[in-house]
Amino acid sequence: MNRRKNGTPLVQSRPARLAMAAVVLAATGALTVTFVSSGGKGTADAATSLDQFVKIENVAPNVRNPKPAAGGSTGRFIVDCGTNGNGKFSPDNPVAQPGIRNGAEHVHDFVGNLAITANSSDADLDASGTTCRNGDKSSYFWPVVRIDKSVRSGNQVQQALAQTQPMVVCPSVGKQLRAVPSGARATVDRLLAELDRQQAAANQRMTASRGRIDAAFNRQVIDSLRTRRAAMIKEISRTVTAAGGSQPGLVSLVECDISYDDMHARMPGATHRASVRAAQAANPRIQCPTVRDKLPGVPAGALAEVNRNLDELDRQISEANERLVTSRGQGGPAFVDNAILGPLRAKRTAVLDRIAIAIGRQAARPQGLDALATCTLDQAPGNPATPGNAPTTAAPTTAATALPDPQGPDFELPGNTGGIVRPAQVLIEYRGNPVSTVVPMPKFLRALTGDAKPTSRGPANARATWSCSGFADRLSDKYPICPAGSRVQRVHDFPGCWDGRNIDSDNHRNHVAFADKATGACPQGFRAIPQLRITVAYDIARDVQVKGQYALDSFPEENHNPFSDHNDFVNVNSAQTMQRIVTCINKGKNCS
Repeated sequence: MNRRKNGTPLVQSRPARLAMAAVVLAATGALTVTFVSSGGKGTADAATSLDQFVKIENVAPNVRNPKPAAGGSTGRFIVDCGTNGNGKFSPDNPVAQPGIRNGAEHVHDFVGNLAITANSSDADLDASGTTCRNGDKSSYFWPVVRIDKSVRSGNQVQQALAQTQPMVVCPSVGKQLRAVPSGARATVDRLLAELDRQQAAANQRMTASRGRIDAAFNRQVIDSLRTRRAAMIKEISRTVTAAGGSQPGLVSLVECDISYDDMHARMPGATHRASVRAAQAANPRIQCPTVRDKLPGVPAGALAEVNRNLDELDRQISEANERLVTSRGQGGPAFVDNAILGPLRAKRTAVLDRIAIAIGRQAARPQGLDALATCTLDQAPGNPATPGNAPTTAAPTTAATALPDPQGPDFELPGNTGGIVRPAQVLIEYRGNPVSTVVPMPKFLRALTGDAKPTSRGPANARATWSCSGFADRLSDKYPICPAGSRVQRVHDFPGCWDGRNIDSDNHRNHVAFADKATGACPQGFRAIPQLRITVAYDIARDVQVKGQYALDSFPEENHNPFSDHNDFVNVNSAQTMQRIVTCINKGKNCS
């Protein structure tokens, strides 16, 4: 490894990262195109430089689709969910970082499900409205593209990294638990405390990476922590189940991540942007006190009733957040208080009272739950340094300031600035498998494609996504410069194979897989499902392309790396709609 004069490792070079990606992906069968360029940079430089851009004509054809065989499924089902015209922008990462507010540290376009946030339950998603014309409540989301003509200094970004302490962030398990039986409460509390200690120990290890990015070391820390968290979380589930309760879906809370968000806070101009008055916050949402972690052990006879009411509290928040999106611009300054927060407080008071009564029938009635009824329109900065289970003393930190919510008319975050380019077109299509029929994907399946952090995690899951309309035979890992009349495109292919059992996994990837790039066959033990492809197209002036003035929102350590492009999905299609999709694809039809 190359080192600076002071002995600290340099960030791995871009060609080396791509070479590693080609080896890893070829070995796993996940490589769908041949990399022909080296997008991104080998240093932590937030400035979008011209070497990140390539004329699409200079990219050799590299997309190779396996030939359909007898027994294959060749149909296609298209869903129209719009182009985010309602303006649902959010820095949440509901699939990759459930329960962590502002987890993405960059802004996403959301289409489909209107209620989804990092804290949404399956029941919330199912009760939501949608932007999709066929009623599909699935959530489709990707990082926004911005045009920023300002000049940014690479030295300033290096200075920000030099002062940054990487932090381990984990979803909070305690805040996501269903009702814990009385007989399991003490053990569950002990296991939750152990999760805190594990995260604190991982954060202590990360002090060795202060001021630098070491993908191999990051993977060691996260992989080790994942193994130990998985064991603790399984033990929590077993303990609750043995006592008569139920804790489904906890596997989604296993994965942790390494955050460099303090780089954003230390970037030049961050202090100015963070001081934008609260009324200009671009991503207001309803913030309510958590209830699940405030309850005592629940008597066995009250578990079902308490869980129903906890689910109802979740739905109420989701409905209120959805109302914020759909009613934007309505009423006067008191509209949110009178039309959303007031009614929500009344409904929460009633539900909290029902919870207290249910527990009080068989044990001491919990006191003070009514104090959890009042919610606010939260536009204040969060505290990303200590998310999840970690106490404020979990690890040394020198955070200059907490990462603010997106601010102002351009929904800006430090390091992710400039006007957002609204998509000119979003094509959502479910496609078949060349060698087999497809089976319905399960409701609430989570899936990721690409990797938002190829620099700090390694590029094994990263994918080239960039192209231009009229050039479907080539994809690039650089930002494309398109010929006149051609649109900039991002083509996101999701895994088309499913393990037949799970809707999520401890790293949000292992329950699904990509088909073999040469044959189209799914790996052994996996079944073909409708393969999701999302193509996002933009009208970007050619002079902006040529000057390298458009870029992807990103995590701070990626610094607008085009190879960090990614897309997330939660399937909330009804069983009937999913069966229509499967039938259409298996019959070789084109449907919508």
